[in-house]
Amino acid sequence: MKHTYVFMLALSSVLFFSCKDSGKEEPQVAEVETAVPFDYNVTQFADLRVLRYQIPSWDNLTLKEQKLVYYLTQAGLAGRDIIWDQNYRHNLTIRKALEQVYTSFEGDKTTDNWKNFETYLKRVWFSNGIHHHYSNDKIKPDFSSEYLNELLAATNTTLEGEAFDVIFNDKDAKKVNQAKGVDNVLESAVNFYGPDVTTKEVETFYANMKSPNPEKPLSFGLNSKLVKENGQLKELTYKSGGLYGSAIDKIVGWLEKAQGVAENQAQGDALGLLIQYYKTGDLQIWDDYNVAWTAATEGNIDYINSFIEVYNDPIGYRGSYETIVQIKDFDMSQKMAVLSENAQWFEDNSPLMEEHKKKNVVGVSYKVVQVAGEAGDASPSTPIGVNLPNANWIRAAVGSKSVSLGNIIGAYNNAASSGRLQEFVNDSTELALEEEYGQIGDKLHTALHEVIGHASGQLNPGVGETKETLKNYASTLEEGRADLVGLYYLYSPKLQELGLVDDWKKNGMAAYDGYIRNGLMTQLIRLNLGDDVEEAHMRNRQWVSAWAFEKGKADNVIEKITRDGKTYFNINDYDKLHELFGQLLRETQRIKSEGDFEAVQALVEGYGVKVDQALHAEVLERNKQFTSAPYSGFVNPMIVPTMDENGEITGFTIQQPATFEEQMLYYSKTYSNL
Repeated sequence: MKHTYVFMLALSSVLFFSCKDSGKEEPQVAEVETAVPFDYNVTQFADLRVLRYQIPSWDNLTLKEQKLVYYLTQAGLAGRDIIWDQNYRHNLTIRKALEQVYTSFEGDKTTDNWKNFETYLKRVWFSNGIHHHYSNDKIKPDFSSEYLNELLAATNTTLEGEAFDVIFNDKDAKKVNQAKGVDNVLESAVNFYGPDVTTKEVETFYANMKSPNPEKPLSFGLNSKLVKENGQLKELTYKSGGLYGSAIDKIVGWLEKAQGVAENQAQGDALGLLIQYYKTGDLQIWDDYNVAWTAATEGNIDYINSFIEVYNDPIGYRGSYETIVQIKDFDMSQKMAVLSENAQWFEDNSPLMEEHKKKNVVGVSYKVVQVAGEAGDASPSTPIGVNLPNANWIRAAVGSKSVSLGNIIGAYNNAASSGRLQEFVNDSTELALEEEYGQIGDKLHTALHEVIGHASGQLNPGVGETKETLKNYASTLEEGRADLVGLYYLYSPKLQELGLVDDWKKNGMAAYDGYIRNGLMTQLIRLNLGDDVEEAHMRNRQWVSAWAFEKGKADNVIEKITRDGKTYFNINDYDKLHELFGQLLRETQRIKSEGDFEAVQALVEGYGVKVDQALHAEVLERNKQFTSAPYSGFVNPMIVPTMDENGEITGFTIQQPATFEEQMLYYSKTYSNL
């Protein structure tokens, strides 16, 4: 629950929200010239755009450090198939069949049917399965079952039964269903539970589990699938010799190589514990690893690897497989370290109730990093900021690590255009503020969200973990709470005092404009007309913005303007909006600290789910003039070793994949470990 994601609206800056087999020939990965100007754009299809990113610090690393990065990226890719199977039980079968067709078909490739087949396959690649990576809706093909049968027959490919039918029918329509009033587990297609397991059964199963130390609760359910065997619930643990064992053994092999070139003892010890965890599936070792990993802050290389974020579980127990390999951005990390150094000041001066403030904010490390490789739930769709670990007791006792993915943010900004921004801003003043202060404001919001937001506040004594108390609303509440911390301090002279901005007020005004514009209006381009808001981050942006809009009506804090048949939102009083954000932050922390389920349900359902249909239709109509896709993701640079005659690595080259298709087919051929 500690990711920050970006939603590309092709604006002049990035908009942040808080806190992814077969073939006849191995595809060739073409080297792309990386000299300026670098081509960030790879391709666009459906509602998706694929970009490239660079690794500017690569040449500054020693050979040993480059080996560490390489081994860690290989470890991540070795588990790539896991996220596909976690997302849906038929995904791997479907992917392998579609790829066999794609690489083998020798018929007419000029028809609309074939083009629609290609688009469908690319959408499935992008989402790591047949459900949309963001909306969770099943992706609908624009070709018939009869045409797919023709392709299967022409390529001697087998795809039958439920795996074939589900592409075209209405079954398993939602990967994650968090709607009110339904059995969220039973109605979600995600493959964390057997198809006959209910929400009540899951909650009862884990309510009966007790941690050895109640003050250090284990993350029950994080690394397993819960199924019924002979009518009895049983966990299938992800580990060597267990579920996903064949892929995990490959991961372990690469992690052992990484441990052999660790930068220091602390880093090596943490890798050793991660290896033990993969081998045993022991959740106590997982906590031991997170303590060691959080404390290992020295070195130029870091990583995220394992079953971590719980967004894909409708009730927040099970972690999705994910890896990100990171190289420290030395210049930007030094500039932004001032936030972590002043974490206690931010906590002490927040509008939280005194009993909800941490008296000793510990171990909040912050770095701007350059991504060297991603896999699992972090690829192709990637976060832009991460704060881990997720366990509240570790964060309180040891601290946390916050990173901002600098080269990813840079790639987004360099690939963006300003047309959509000009369409939705209210006036030239708002446009000028965004163009001058938007990018620095976005970077600061990410930093404040991750470093200060997720690290702030504490639970009341005796209150359980938020996944237990706030249930299916836990993720959106946590992301909204961290967003509110960022929003509260973005409009503060403290940022200028710390040397982070030249004009705190204008920076804050630009940030507030962008957040309200997005939360109330522009993010709606991601939804089909008539849909409710279901994704946790979209919900949090809407309930934060809609609550502030409603509570400020008496003072006309945010004005809804209609001009020439178009709607705009204009902030009339930034000071009062700042106060409103503070009030809402105080309430969201109270909800979390007290585990107030009724309050979070009222907040999210009342402000974050339903959409103004007339406004939505208008936004979609205004957006038709723009060709850039609303969702973006990335191909990864290829780190290719060079060897001497003895097979020893003597160096590396960085190669950029020429096309999205080439990388996806190469990954399927090279890393199909399930």
